[in-house]
Amino acid sequence: MASSNEVVDESNAQDATGDAAAEDTASDAAASGNGVADDAPKGPWTEQSIVIPSDPITEEYTFDTYPADAYTHDDVDADADELVEMFRSMTLQRRFEERCRQQYQKQNISGFLHLYIGQEAVSTGSVHGIRLGEDSVITAYRDHGLGLAMGMQPGPAMAELFGKATGSSRGKGGSMHFFSEEQRLFGGHGIVGAHVPVGAGIAFAHKYRGEDNVCLCFLGDGAVNQGAFHEALNLASLYDLPLVTIIENNQYAMGTAVDRASSQPDLFKQALSYDMPAALVSGMDVFSVKKAVHDHAEMARNGQPSLLEIRTYRYQGHSISDPAAYRKEGELDDRKSEDAIVRLQRYLVANDIATEDELDAIDDELQQVVLDAIDFAEESDFPDESELYDNVYAQDDYRFLN
Repeated sequence: MASSNEVVDESNAQDATGDAAAEDTASDAAASGNGVADDAPKGPWTEQSIVIPSDPITEEYTFDTYPADAYTHDDVDADADELVEMFRSMTLQRRFEERCRQQYQKQNISGFLHLYIGQEAVSTGSVHGIRLGEDSVITAYRDHGLGLAMGMQPGPAMAELFGKATGSSRGKGGSMHFFSEEQRLFGGHGIVGAHVPVGAGIAFAHKYRGEDNVCLCFLGDGAVNQGAFHEALNLASLYDLPLVTIIENNQYAMGTAVDRASSQPDLFKQALSYDMPAALVSGMDVFSVKKAVHDHAEMARNGQPSLLEIRTYRYQGHSISDPAAYRKEGELDDRKSEDAIVRLQRYLVANDIATEDELDAIDDELQQVVLDAIDFAEESDFPDESELYDNVYAQDDYRFLN
């Protein structure tokens, strides 16, 4: 007992000594006039007093722009073969989506269906601006076009929409959940904005592993006001992640125009809060998109994340059930006059890269490719009930599966 009391007494003595030391430190801090003791550890949190300048703070910002018709194929390092491949990619997406609409009406496709018609230059230009198969891509629910642009085969893509076992996600994902391990497409996600932190996580993984790869994270204009978007941008900037965040601004979040949903309709300016560069890009010119994405992907490889706002336009409603009655009269026709596929087609012909007959033949070929994809989907089987718990976890023997 005596020994125990002695320990208690020593503790009390230490407390008293500590109180005296604290008083001395406080006195030193008061004497220094800045609230920090002279012998306190130095760090960025102690080097400056809280001083508010008396003059207004003025800062200037510069945002790069990538307008339509500003670049030639030489400017974007595209040879004749790549140009024709771009045309093939965009045309395939257009014909695929048009047939999807028909198959939905035939009830071969069920659930939600968000078509990509009008936005094909965004997916194609982006894919041609990165290292396909090495860099990573993640997107929201309007994902068919991006999957096809990355090299997903039309047969498995259509089968996925049909809910068949031969689909890209074994028929379990449907329209909103395209995935491809081979192409490094991490989805297709249905919750608005929730995938953006996942994109930041993928970029973090690239950096953590010492890989010279980047992640492109696509989202719609309606997702910009979700908190997850801002959290992801903050972390990307804080950790210098190799992330290029791409806002596909197709002008409407469901039926709500951008200027009715965002107090700052210039969405690229969101980057100001996170001290990262941003650019405004025309999504109606595949050259503009390719150059912008390539430039910013290279920045990301060097530790500089960025934000791109690519302004495009969707010709269809938000989903297949949306009649798009909120558009102004003549608006759709005006936008179609800027069609990115037509723009590229005219460029190829004007620069003697392809003839109109050759491009028409490619279009005919791709229409047949899509019809073959429909046949493939129709002839495929639905997943067996035994597959219900397959592909839920990466670990096959995960304990909750037994």
